[in-house]
Amino acid sequence: MSDLLLEVGTEEIPARLVPGAMRDLEKGFRAALRELDLECGGRISVDATPRRLALVAEGLPDRQRDRTETLAGPSKQIAFDPDGNPTRAALGFARKAGVAVEELELGDDGKLTVRRTIAGQRTHDLLASALPDVVLGVRFPRSMYWKGKGSPRFIRPIRWLVALLDGDVVPVEFAGVKSGNVTWGHRRLGSGPITVNSAEEYRSGLRANAVLLSAEARASKIVADAEALLPAGYELRRNERLLQTLVFETEHPTAVLGSFDESYLDLPEEVLETVMLVHQKYFAVEDSSRAMANRFVAIANSGRDIDGVIRRGHERVLRARFNDARFFWEFDQRSSLPDRLEELKSVTFQASLGSYWSKTESNVEAVARLGEALSVNASDANRALRAVRLAKTDLTTEMVGEFPELQGKIGGLYAAAQGEPREVADAIYDHYLPAGGAGPIPRSLVGQLVSLGDRLTTLGGMFRIGLMPTGSKDPLALRRAAFGAIRIVLEGSLAISLDRLVETASAGANAPKLRDFFLDRLRFWLQESGGFGADSADAVLAASDAVPVDALARARALAEVRHTPDFEALAVSFKRIRNILEQSGTAQSLDGANLDLTLLEGGAEADLHASLQPVGTKIAECNAKRDYATSLRAIATLRPALDRYFDDVLVMAEDESVRRNRLVFLAGMLKALSTIADFSLIDAEAAGGQRS
Repeated sequence: MSDLLLEVGTEEIPARLVPGAMRDLEKGFRAALRELDLECGGRISVDATPRRLALVAEGLPDRQRDRTETLAGPSKQIAFDPDGNPTRAALGFARKAGVAVEELELGDDGKLTVRRTIAGQRTHDLLASALPDVVLGVRFPRSMYWKGKGSPRFIRPIRWLVALLDGDVVPVEFAGVKSGNVTWGHRRLGSGPITVNSAEEYRSGLRANAVLLSAEARASKIVADAEALLPAGYELRRNERLLQTLVFETEHPTAVLGSFDESYLDLPEEVLETVMLVHQKYFAVEDSSRAMANRFVAIANSGRDIDGVIRRGHERVLRARFNDARFFWEFDQRSSLPDRLEELKSVTFQASLGSYWSKTESNVEAVARLGEALSVNASDANRALRAVRLAKTDLTTEMVGEFPELQGKIGGLYAAAQGEPREVADAIYDHYLPAGGAGPIPRSLVGQLVSLGDRLTTLGGMFRIGLMPTGSKDPLALRRAAFGAIRIVLEGSLAISLDRLVETASAGANAPKLRDFFLDRLRFWLQESGGFGADSADAVLAASDAVPVDALARARALAEVRHTPDFEALAVSFKRIRNILEQSGTAQSLDGANLDLTLLEGGAEADLHASLQPVGTKIAECNAKRDYATSLRAIATLRPALDRYFDDVLVMAEDESVRRNRLVFLAGMLKALSTIADFSLIDAEAAGGQRS
């Protein structure tokens, strides 16, 4: 077995692109192995720094497996003349197959055949031709020609290639660079070219030249070194996104502790932390009370800062950025948020939908409709209208112009500083929440109304003008906006219907498409965030998709009964009823038909009908109180009667009137018992598999 080392050395790749490049490199290499019929018996690992992509594959076979090939030739009549002598067709086929005519065999189909063994090629030779395509398979949003038009494209110039199979160089050439056994260490701290003969030599050689190849090792070093620098009582404010960025921007990360004047702490922490995290890539530091301290940690891609030169440089840059932020804060306070409303007329929201002024007017109308639909009390309704009126005004501030990441938050901070009620300020601060699939929703009902109204008008406006998401495009992140709206409704327990949401959004002729769009997001939430199975989500939505919070309540109740002994049998019985009705071909005509009690057969059929009456009453009482779990437990009591019914009763009776009456009975029962979920959509095997 052999081990492969592949390294692509480049100019610095942007940090945000490195994780994707690592995934592409591994995916492409595994695909190449499958195509070459090479099975890796060991581990395949991919590491990267800003200047290199490295892959190590352990346990590769020395060569392909031999394979047997059967070639079919001409028929016997064509291959031989009447005297049995081989014709030119037979001779040509034998020559092509590389065998003597005497070795040809006659197959069952009357044609000449020959079986031959093809020796597998050496892995070394196969990789030499396959690895360039593996490297080319690493995709980037933008790549460039480095050797003239028509040459291979890559994100940055490739400076060196290492390709070794058990220490032997695999001859590979890419963009004019030939492979070898020489790599390079840290750009400034390395001592020069490093000759390697194995993956272990490669890793140790890089370590000796100030390169930590492992991203995990660099992350651990960043955190450990940063925490070691902090005085007692101080803690690092961890930020995983910043940590990943720094991991892939450095090869030898070194933590540097800096400080700034305490007077800057008069600015809001959100402003200070945005400057440090987003613009300077520094970690903030907090004291024992969790308040921000006048310290920060920078990560340098260098050795120790013995003379403090690096620290002083970072402090000088940060001081200038904080001075800018202070100026913006003080300058912006000269105009109140209400005074800025008129300026929104000159800020474009979307070319076809107009300015943020018109967007705000739509938002106000949407929030008013939501308040009515949810019967919000007058105090909260007025605060929501005030907040939504002011929510976009921070787009005209100098602070947001310089730090766009602060939009919304800075509006809330300015509102609080200018004396707006706390509920109004918080709603403005939160109105872009939720920011993703797992982040928090707005803290208060007022904030939820503002955020929901903002999302609805965005979705409605874009659908109205026909700019809807497609497989490759998602204008204004509409999928995220719709999912955020569903999250607010469900996680905020807002009892509003999908139809009311769509009506509020004002999507025009595309309102049905917007409803379907919301429904897809609701189904996704139930499965991914709610943790319900796909069949459970489909079952409750098939019963009714009108009110999302009601669908969630029914899904939770269904989850309670899935593990009960009667559930699997019930699911099977309901599926059986559905199949009978569909196969009868009369399902549509049965809707609303009256049951003839005189045609019910005594015994199992009459008993089931009698059992349904108290259960139906119980279901109606419990459903009115949204006590769906009790309703489902009541339905489960029908299992014995249903089992006897299917054992003793022939639904498709010969007597046409009896047959139709039994179909009417089953259709009515299915409809009456499917108000919580359509049991026929439940995967009975999955339900049974969940039993403890």
